[in-house]
Order: sequence, then structure tokens, then C-alpha cells
Amino acid sequence: MVQQLEQLEAEAKAALSEVSDAPALERFRIDYLGPKGKLKSAMSWLKDASPEDKPKLGQGLNQLKQQLEGEFKQKQETLGDAKPRVTGPAIDVTEPGDPPRMGRVHVLRQVIDELIEVFGRMGFDVAEGPELEDEQHNFVDLNIPPEHPARDPLDNFYLDATHLLRTQTSTVQIRVMEQTPPPVRIVSLGRVYRPDTHDATHSSMFHQIEGLYVNEKVTMVDLKSTLMQFAHAFFGKDAEVRLRPSYFPFTEPSAELDIKMTVRGKTEWVELGGCGMVDPNVFEAVGYDPEKWTGFAFGLGIERIAMKRYGIGDIRWFYENDTRFLSQF
Repeated sequence: MVQQLEQLEAEAKAALSEVSDAPALERFRIDYLGPKGKLKSAMSWLKDASPEDKPKLGQGLNQLKQQLEGEFKQKQETLGDAKPRVTGPAIDVTEPGDPPRMGRVHVLRQVIDELIEVFGRMGFDVAEGPELEDEQHNFVDLNIPPEHPARDPLDNFYLDATHLLRTQTSTVQIRVMEQTPPPVRIVSLGRVYRPDTHDATHSSMFHQIEGLYVNEKVTMVDLKSTLMQFAHAFFGKDAEVRLRPSYFPFTEPSAELDIKMTVRGKTEWVELGGCGMVDPNVFEAVGYDPEKWTGFAFGLGIERIAMKRYGIGDIRWFYENDTRFLSQF
């Protein structure tokens, strides 16, 4: 091993002495000092060396490396670097620049802004509330009893025994009525959370808009008129809507809102959300007199509205941040 080291040293020094220009010096560096060079390969001799030779061999390899690197730097100062040097400016200031890419508002934000504008024209104010809620506002005040399936821990994101991520923006309606005497006319928008399996039509996080109107002598006629005006303003003057009887704990009577649309060449009724007259128990929970005040409420999925309006086939596309999709809107 020691003899091999002496042979490598003689070979390296002879090769370095023959170097006469910068390209040849770079080839020497690659052959002897590079990560795959002969000196690096020689380090593997240590594992095969005898215990007596190993200290001498290791010391010799280190000395040879330091010696060759020193002589290489001296040659480099004399001959220069083989790598081409840029003598001009790093940036060609005469070259036309690339125009900045303009961003755009996310399609869901566009829909939210338009919904606010549509309902704003009908006199609805925007109300907001916390996404972390307590059971009192998320269930109890909305007339949802403990045995109701909607309160199952498997169907909610509970953070502790009494707090969870809100499952609906109806909680904002409760908070507004607790602090505001009637009449009240608001829409509440925001994220809601339910542990649904992700697929083309379900997500564990999505957006809702819910409306509430409380006044004297409010009827189902007012509710249907409001939803028809919304449909005509958002989907076009020819949009048809219908109210289909349904059940919700916080409204009585209750209905599903359907809109007639043409989907893949087929005209059909598509569900957009639920609605109904506010249940008297909800009014009592917030301190309103149900004998004096009546009101209606509705809730619509914003992703569903956007999907039906633009013919989007998968709710997951909203959240994947694929600019090929988002740049279409």
C-alpha cells in the first residue's frame, strides 16, 4: 500500500508538471483532486491496509492531498481558471423584459363577492362570526336536540367536549339575533367544516351563504320572492326555481331550493340548499317574541352554486391551486 502511494505521488507530480494551460489544469483537477479522482479512490486503500501500515498510509494520503492542492492553486494563479468568465454585465439591460404575470381573484371569491352584491341590492347586510363554535350556538339555539344525528361526534370536528369547528353559518344568525333587536336582514358567509370523505361533490371544508330576515308578518311568499330574485340575478332572467317540502330542526315549514338547469345537454332540477320559516323555538332561544316576529332563513353551498353556474365537475379543483383551472375564471 505504501508503495502504491509513492507511485501515485510520482504520477500526480509528473502530470502536474506537464500542465501548460488552464484547460489541462482543469483536467488534472478532475483526474486527481475531483470527487471521483484518483486521490479520492486511494482513500479506499485504508480499509485493506494492515494495522501497521494504516497510520503511515493515512498520514501519507493527507500530506499528498495538501501538497497537490497547494501546487494546483499555484498553477491556477499562473495559468488562470479554465471556466469562462463573464466580462459584461450579468443582465442584458437592452433585452426586452418579460411582462409581469397578472394575478386574478379566485373563482370562489368572485362568486362570494357577487353573492354579496346581489343580496346587498335586496337590503341584506353581511355578518361574520367565529369558525370555532360552542354547542350552544351550533346546536342548542338552533333547536337541534342532543339525540339528533347532526350532533354525532363522528359527524363533527370536536376540539373538546363542548367546542367544535362550525358545521354551518347559521351560528352567525344566532349571534346576530342575540345582539340585535328585530327587524334583522343579514347574510352570513364563510367556511364550514364536516368530516366528509373527499370526492367529486364532498369536502371536509367548504363555504356557505345563509340568509335571515326577521320582521313582522314575514311569510313564505317573501322567502320565495327573495330566492327567485337571487336566481334571476345570478343565473339569468330565465332561471326557474322551486321549493320542495323538506325538514330542518331550525325552520318550520322547511323546503329544499331547486333550480332548473341544463347539465350535459339534459335539463333537470338541481338542489342548491335548504330554507324555511324560522322555528319559534329559535326565536325564544335568542329572546325574540315568536308571537310578534316571524322570519325566514336559507342556506346555500357556495361551491355548489359555482359548480352549477360554470359547469365544474369536481369540488376538489377549487382547492388544488392548479393555475390551468383557476385561470379560466
